[in-house]
Amino acid sequence: MDAALNQLVSCEKLSLSTNTIERITNLNGLKSLKILSLGRNNIKNLSGLDAVSDTLEQLWISYNLIEKLKGIQVLKKLMVLYMTNNLVKDWAEFQKLSDLPSLVELNFVGNPLEEKHSSDGDWKDHALKRLPNLNKLDGDNIVKDTGDDDDDDA
Repeated sequence: MDAALNQLVSCEKLSLSTNTIERITNLNGLKSLKILSLGRNNIKNLSGLDAVSDTLEQLWISYNLIEKLKGIQVLKKLMVLYMTNNLVKDWAEFQKLSDLPSLVELNFVGNPLEEKHSSDGDWKDHALKRLPNLNKLDGDNIVKDTGDDDDDDA
C-alpha cells in the first residue's frame, strides 16, 4: 500500500480491492476513514490497522488469505466486518471478534470454520453464542428473544 495514502486526510471510504496487496500499511494519515475495502487481495494478517482504530466502522476484507485475527481487537468502533472466503478455521481465532464491542454485522461465509459447522447445521448457534451483540450474520437478520411476554400483564 502506497505511502501517498497518507495525503488522504479527509477520506472516509477507501477501496483498494482487487489488487495484489499483501500487507495493510500506510494508513496513518487517514484520520477520517470509516470504510476500508480490501477484498480480493493477498492479505494474510490484520496487523497495520492501529492507525485507523479510532474511526474505522466497516472493514471489507473478503477473498484474502487471512487465517489469524490477531490485530482486529484495536478496531473498537468497528460495526461491520465482511470477511467471507478467508482461511479462519478455529473457534479460538473467531473468539477474537468478541473484543469488538460495536460489531453488529458479520459476514463469515466461506471460511473453513463456517463451512465445517454449516454442514452440521449449528454454525449460527455457535457463532451467536460467541458474538451475542450481532444483529446480522451472513446476510440474515438476527431475531432476538427479548423475554417479554404480553400474557404476563393479565
